[in-house]
Amino acid sequence: MSTPVDAEQAWRDLQRIRVPQERVYDEIERCASGSPGATYATASLMWLYIASWGLRLPDWASWLTLGVYIAVLGSLAVVHNRRSRIRLHRSRHTWRSFVTFVAGMVVTCAVILLSGWLVRSLDMPYGSLIQATVSAGSFILLVGPANRWAIGSLRGRGADAASEGADRR
Repeated sequence: MSTPVDAEQAWRDLQRIRVPQERVYDEIERCASGSPGATYATASLMWLYIASWGLRLPDWASWLTLGVYIAVLGSLAVVHNRRSRIRLHRSRHTWRSFVTFVAGMVVTCAVILLSGWLVRSLDMPYGSLIQATVSAGSFILLVGPANRWAIGSLRGRGADAASEGADRR
């Protein structure tokens, strides 16, 4: 059995669905390029943790500092995700999101290691402060464009899905 389909009604239904979808993409893009508060808080925590390396703490205090750093970063992530007004299914994360996360991790670790090597080889005073500043600065400079690149693919993905549906008619 086939049901008669009114093309005009189908088109109106598609447009009714597409408009809220576009609003979701607008909100995601706004969040990605919006307030840099979480980025600055993360960079500040990173700076404090790396700067603490120059204090020559005992082993137990170093491990305690690492635990506190991880706990505060985790709580910052939870608070930031709870404040987000958009709750999307995990499948909305594309390969770009994963690549951005891994690349950010690699670049941040490389900058920390290279700046540490440079500080030690030049025997600079207050080396941990220099290393912390360079590392946190590179994090701030790279995280904004990387997030915008990762989020930018979502709008195109929705448009591709809509055009596939139109092609099937």
